Amino acid sequence: MESGKRIADYGVTIGIMPRGPRNAITDVEGVRVGHCTLSDGPVQTGVTAVLPHGGNIFREKLLAAGHVINGFGKSAGLIQIGEMGTLETPILLTNTFSVGAASEALVRYMLGDNPDIGRETGTVNPVVCECNDGYLNDIRGFHVREEHVLQAIASASAEFREGAVGAGRGMSCYQLKGGIGTASRIVEVEGSSFTLGALVLSNFGQMEDLRVDGRHIGPSIMETDPPGDEQGSVIVVIATDIPLTERQLGRVARRASVGITRTGAFIGSGSGEISLAFTTANRVLHDETAPTVPLAMFNENYINLAFRAAAESVEEAVLNSMTCAGSVTGRDGNYRLSLAGFSGLFARG
Repeated sequence: MESGKRIADYGVTIGIMPRGPRNAITDVEGVRVGHCTLSDGPVQTGVTAVLPHGGNIFREKLLAAGHVINGFGKSAGLIQIGEMGTLETPILLTNTFSVGAASEALVRYMLGDNPDIGRETGTVNPVVCECNDGYLNDIRGFHVREEHVLQAIASASAEFREGAVGAGRGMSCYQLKGGIGTASRIVEVEGSSFTLGALVLSNFGQMEDLRVDGRHIGPSIMETDPPGDEQGSVIVVIATDIPLTERQLGRVARRASVGITRTGAFIGSGSGEISLAFTTANRVLHDETAPTVPLAMFNENYINLAFRAAAESVEEAVLNSMTCAGSVTGRDGNYRLSLAGFSGLFARG
C-alpha cells in the first residue's frame, strides 16, 4: 500500500486471522479506491471514492446492506439500500456539508454511462456518507465541488494511500489525527478461500479511551497533550467476495461496531456511526428478464468466520487510519497530532 507506517509495522498484530496480500479492502477482486485531497490553510477536506467492481454497477448491482450504529449523520442513499438490498453506484465519503454536492456529482457521473436513467428506466440511488471535519476544515466554505468527486473516482486503484487523504484529510480520531484506514482478512472454509476487507473514515472517540490491541494508552497520551471536547463519527465500508445474501450482509455490517469499540469507543450520542457491507459475488442485473434467478448463499454454519473477519479488519483499519496520518494544522490554527508520534506506547518487539 502507498502510505505511512501502518500499525503492523510497529509489531502490533490485530486478531488471529490471516491478512490479505495488501491488507486492504482492495484485496477483494475488482474493488478500487481513489481520493481527491484539498489541503490549503483552513481548507483541509476532500473526497474518497470506493468503486465496488470494474463494470457498470448500475447494470450489475451488488447485494448490499447498511447498519446505523448511531444515527447522528447526514448520509444519502441508505434508505433504498435498506429496502432493495442492492448497491448501484460507487460509495463516496466526504465532509458533512458536501453530501449534496457529492450526490449531484455522483448522479451526473452515473448518467454519463447510462443514458436511459431517468427516461427509459428508473432513477439512480447515489450513496454518499459523511463525517464532520469542521475542527480542522473550513466546512462552511463548501469547498468540495463536482470536479473533486470526478477526480476521486478517476484515480481509483487497487493501491491507495491511507491517513490524512481524501475525505480523511480533516478528520480526527480519539482527538488525534484520523482519516482513511483499511485492512483485510482471508476466510478459509472447507478448502475454499474468500476475502473480506474494510475501509474506515475515522472521526470519533475521546483520547482517554484509546486502546491499541488491548493496551489502554489514552491516559498516557493525555499526560503530554490534554484533549479538548469530543465530537465525531465513523463510516465503515465492508467488501467481500463471500456469496452473502443482503440479510447476511446486514449481520456482517453490524459487527463493525465490535472493531470500533475494541479501539476504546463507547459510541457517543453525537457520533454518526454507519456501516455498509456489499458482496461482489451475488449480482443483480438491471435488465434481467427471467422470472427467477439463482442466488448463492453462504452456509450460515460458517458465518462466525465472516463476523470475526469484519471485527478484526475494522479494528485494524481504525488504527491504520491514525498511524498513517501525519499531524495536521488547519482552520484557526487548530491541530491534531499523529498517533505515530506516540508509537513508543504500543510498539512491540
